[in-house]
Amino acid sequence: MSAESTPESGRRARRGRRMPRDKRHSGPKAMAWTAAAVLVLGGAGAGYVYVGLNGNLTSIDIDRLLGADRPEKAGNGSENILVLGSDTRSGGNRKLGGGADNGSARSDTAMIVHVHEGHKKASVVSVPRDTVVDRPACTDTEGGAHPAANGVMFNSAYATGGAACAVKTVESMTDLRMDHYLEVDFSGFRELVDELGGVEVTTTEDIDDPDSRLKLTAGTHRLDGAQALGLVRTRHGVGDGSDLGRIQLQQAFVRALVRQVGDIGLLTDPRKLYDITETATRALTTDSGLGSVNSLMAFAGGLRDIDPAGLHMVTMPVRYDSADPDRVLPETEKARLVWDALRNDEPIPRAATVDTATGGPESAVSAS
Repeated sequence: MSAESTPESGRRARRGRRMPRDKRHSGPKAMAWTAAAVLVLGGAGAGYVYVGLNGNLTSIDIDRLLGADRPEKAGNGSENILVLGSDTRSGGNRKLGGGADNGSARSDTAMIVHVHEGHKKASVVSVPRDTVVDRPACTDTEGGAHPAANGVMFNSAYATGGAACAVKTVESMTDLRMDHYLEVDFSGFRELVDELGGVEVTTTEDIDDPDSRLKLTAGTHRLDGAQALGLVRTRHGVGDGSDLGRIQLQQAFVRALVRQVGDIGLLTDPRKLYDITETATRALTTDSGLGSVNSLMAFAGGLRDIDPAGLHMVTMPVRYDSADPDRVLPETEKARLVWDALRNDEPIPRAATVDTATGGPESAVSAS
């Protein structure tokens, strides 16, 4: 699963072969850091282009790999972006996430970000990694063909065929065209949060999860990068211990992170702006349409008017699988309400998420 158009393709290629999942250290990767990277770059303004930063980016030609058999572009001014988090168990990431140093890559959490026409609001739909789906046939970045598979976990798409297979699976599930693809690794997330000076959140209960290495008392905390990573990886510290409860933490952290980006005044501190942008670009893998600093910053600049109040975040409607407590099944009719709303560039109706599986209490963490 090598990337195609950057000097770092060799490093990224090593991520392509994944070993079987170690459940104890499965390390779900929140999309918070990708949202932060994009919004940080948006805050930079169109006038800042940094020579040398292009070499930090890794890009993949998703359009070429998927061909013409895809949903049509919306044509209404809105955009859909598939945002994934990933990690490798080698190098510095091993210390952060545990597990074997086998060079394997994981993508355990996904968000579909729908930017509404006018780019003042965004709807974000988290897709649980443990959702049972039918995966279409796909081609990976090395040209390898992978047959379709029924009744498999959603995150097996990335494990099987990388970014292109993940995008094709999402498009098959939703009948929505993914206009862009963004992926960030979790060591880059930790560095980005530290560059931002930490992110402030409030916990309404104690959190103690040895697996994510996070221990917080109830109250307000300014989390550094390592603590923030622990929060978005926490599964057993809150709720019912499922991936759904962890998604709620991730969504709360995204809101806090977006607010933090808006509060730190990047335009008044060019050096800090450069450092954050360098960190963000080193952490990112994009589709080829966003594969340069110019194009990425032009895209991100269009998101600068989206604040926490303009983010509507939901989880794809699912129900627990009675045959396997570690899996969830799509609530097909309610999920269709979500996808139809995004296709028509409308707000997601409340009826789409009523009486669906949530993973537990929704107020364990909030933006301070």
